[in-house]
Amino acid sequence: MEISKIMTADVLDIIFEGRNKTYGAYDLRKTYKRRLLTSLSVMLSILLLLIGGYIFANMGDKQVAKEIIIPPDTELTLLDQEEPPVEPPPPLKQPPPQQIETIQYTVPKIAPDEQVKPDEAPPANADLEDVKIGTANVEGNKDDGVVAPPSDEAAGKGIVLIEKKKEEEPEIFTKVEIDAKYPGGLPAWARFLNKNLANNYPQEAIDNEIQGKVEIMFVVDTLGNVSNVEAVGGPKELWDAAVKVIKKSGKWEPAIQNGRRVKAYKRQPIVFQLSQD
Repeated sequence: MEISKIMTADVLDIIFEGRNKTYGAYDLRKTYKRRLLTSLSVMLSILLLLIGGYIFANMGDKQVAKEIIIPPDTELTLLDQEEPPVEPPPPLKQPPPQQIETIQYTVPKIAPDEQVKPDEAPPANADLEDVKIGTANVEGNKDDGVVAPPSDEAAGKGIVLIEKKKEEEPEIFTKVEIDAKYPGGLPAWARFLNKNLANNYPQEAIDNEIQGKVEIMFVVDTLGNVSNVEAVGGPKELWDAAVKVIKKSGKWEPAIQNGRRVKAYKRQPIVFQLSQD
């Protein structure tokens, strides 16, 4: 394009200078404004037609006066109605309790015959078959299984209760379900004896070739502590050594009785044996 025509030329002509203007892109950009104005004109015309048709249609309607009728307020009045009186139900009649014949019975006391008064003597077994035992003598019906209420004479008097004493368990058990044992079982006990018997074997017993099994009796409490250690059998020359070994054994596993730990006696043999060198 010549320089003199650039100032007056269209922007599209400058952009598409030297390009194929018959291509659709040039034509679409060239006619864009005309197509936009045409579309707006058509839409505006249609909108005006719709508005005009709506106004024209409403002008032909007849105006109809509508009267709103409001009914008068209606007042509701409550009629006083007398409620019938409510009569309470009649009280339940309960039969009077039957008084059961009771015989006074107290804890027997041992006393000489001449000191026993006739009214303090205990009743015979035959007299107690069809009566209740109480704290006072009361006349009434024979006992047929009905529980008698307390009599006025017995009111305020204490009832003698005889409690069955629970059998006390021995302080130290001699027989138990599970005996006390050394922690770790027999292997641990054997290791302990092998380690301590050599150091506690009396020299006098070695010189005299005294050996054998010593029975030791001792007590193991609920915490596993050892006490009351004494020898009860075997060579007496070895008793002191066996007692020292038990006292050095530390804590044991307590005995079990009825599922709980108890304090019990334990009888433990200790074998002293000299080497055959």
